[in-house]
Amino acid sequence: MAKPEPSPHEHPSLVEARRVLEVEAAAILSVIKHLDDTFVNVVEMLYSSGGRVVTMGLGKSGIICKKISATMASTGTPSFFLHPTEAIHGDLGMIVRGDTVLAISNSGETEELIRILPSLKRIGAEIVSITGNPASTLAKASDHHISAAIPKEACPLGLAPTASTTATLALGDALAMALLLRKGFKEEDFAVLHPGGKLGKRFLRVRDLMHTGNAVPVVESTATMNDTIYEMSKKGFGITAVVEQGKLAGVISDGDLRRLLQKDERLLRKTAGDSMKRNPLTIADSELASAALQIMEERKVTSLFVADEARHVQGIIHIHDLWGLELF
Repeated sequence: MAKPEPSPHEHPSLVEARRVLEVEAAAILSVIKHLDDTFVNVVEMLYSSGGRVVTMGLGKSGIICKKISATMASTGTPSFFLHPTEAIHGDLGMIVRGDTVLAISNSGETEELIRILPSLKRIGAEIVSITGNPASTLAKASDHHISAAIPKEACPLGLAPTASTTATLALGDALAMALLLRKGFKEEDFAVLHPGGKLGKRFLRVRDLMHTGNAVPVVESTATMNDTIYEMSKKGFGITAVVEQGKLAGVISDGDLRRLLQKDERLLRKTAGDSMKRNPLTIADSELASAALQIMEERKVTSLFVADEARHVQGIIHIHDLWGLELF
């Protein structure tokens, strides 16, 4: 199907932008045909390796390396970028046997990378290269080579790395995503590595937010109501757990106290066990924080006690701990 002719009134910048995007899109599609068993072998090697992925490249390739390392690190593969020049001057000590070096160079002849190849081999690192020239020195010296050869650059002068860096970045993403699937990496794993992001908050557990230890309001069922009220006031949750033989037997809330006082003038002469509401609602510490918030909103309560299967009190979570976290 023929491409539509640009309008004679279209701004030259838009014409050029479309041309660049078409060239770069074609470059990404062109590297697909280079994918073969080598790519599979690299994924399997990285999956079984206990080491880190150290990306190395110079100039624009170095910038691509940093992004690939960031993507790998955020999806369960420890990775960092090492500048080739710094490596030559002592930072090679950051690489150890068992690591994999992902070296990137479009020409495959970057001098700084070529110079450190013998040292990398002596260290015992696996060398994977991505180049636009399978016949290059770097490609031939690598344990594994992935081709990023493209038909042409998007730069109208044919000088600035454009389509080549785009294609290499896409290959890096493909490698990281294939490895993610091979490892069985899940949303929960991603959230662990992104605790400050929205996804991380979605997967917060009750145990991550609950109050524990001396902060938890708890009284024995034999406690006087004076002591019970003091515990509720001291801990500031507007509720207290009531335990019998170390297990949660009931709760007393501020609302319960008001209702009981209206009905029974002798309430302060009773014990917590006499006044508690039995079989209270609880939540497990392994539940999602979003589940706790949903329960509180549906049941119109402001606190939930956290208990194990044996009804031992482990903590308490308040609705104020959950508001503003964007859990849904």
